[in-house]
Amino acid sequence: MANLSQTASLFRGIDDSSSVQVPETTSAEAYESYIGGKCLRACHGEAWREIKACIIASPRVVDNVHLPGVSETFITWTMSGEAEFQEREGNRPWITHRIKKGSFFLTTGGGIYDCRWEALTPEPFETMLVFVELPLIQRALEEVFGAGAKHARLRDLSAFTDADLNWLMERLHKELIRRKASPLLVQSIAQAIAIHLARNYAELASEPHTGSPSLPGFKLRQITDWMTQHMEEDFSLGQLAAKAGLSKFHFIRLFKNAIGESPSRYHTHLRIDAARRLLRETKKTVVEVALDLGYTNPSHFARLFRRQTGLSPSDYRQQR
Repeated sequence: MANLSQTASLFRGIDDSSSVQVPETTSAEAYESYIGGKCLRACHGEAWREIKACIIASPRVVDNVHLPGVSETFITWTMSGEAEFQEREGNRPWITHRIKKGSFFLTTGGGIYDCRWEALTPEPFETMLVFVELPLIQRALEEVFGAGAKHARLRDLSAFTDADLNWLMERLHKELIRRKASPLLVQSIAQAIAIHLARNYAELASEPHTGSPSLPGFKLRQITDWMTQHMEEDFSLGQLAAKAGLSKFHFIRLFKNAIGESPSRYHTHLRIDAARRLLRETKKTVVEVALDLGYTNPSHFARLFRRQTGLSPSDYRQQR
């Protein structure tokens, strides 16, 4: 097990992280240098070939920290404390979670995202970060899905609980804090974690996964078809994420990777495209078109239409 002096170059505090240029992706070994806080224990040695782990004591309040993506399946397990935790990608709205001992985050890819938090209880806010190597995950998917494994992928989830996964993390934690971990036991726990993830948090996609993670094709069609059929309704990120079986944060990321734009922007484009058709093909007034598409304020609709097309609705109709 590496001591703190040996790991100082990899595990910097939150004050030092502000000077670090954050890459789009990084390795499991280097990830902790971006998350900030104090490394209490880090894995080291032959036992940890297929799984990596470390324990981080986090500051009680963090305004914002930029975190890179990793290629490995990444699990964050809250060991102690309770906090209000927020996450977002880019300049999108913050998504808030209440996390406590036993809360998990499961992440399977992506690029830079931001997070911030504030501890709500007096005990230390400590987490264990666990990275499962891709070959092990792939073997688990092959065991669970057989020939269909190439179409299987793990879901991204935020702030969830899982009693069985919690038990496995407790066993892994015991080995992590031992002076010398058992390679055989750590390997067994890693395999059990990989199988548990494959059985409970994997799904079959219509196409093999390549590049950045995104919504499976069949699920994307379900979501976009539903959005088209209900475009006149107010946009609800929570409702869409629930239909996809994902947290709001991960739904936004996977939808954008698949479509190239956020769900809210896609919803707006659906409405504006429908407005163009109605203005071309019917004699409805601009107010009627706005109301048909769910805009109760025609002036807001007109401003949005101009922003998207460069023309007012009336000018657009005259240009047809």
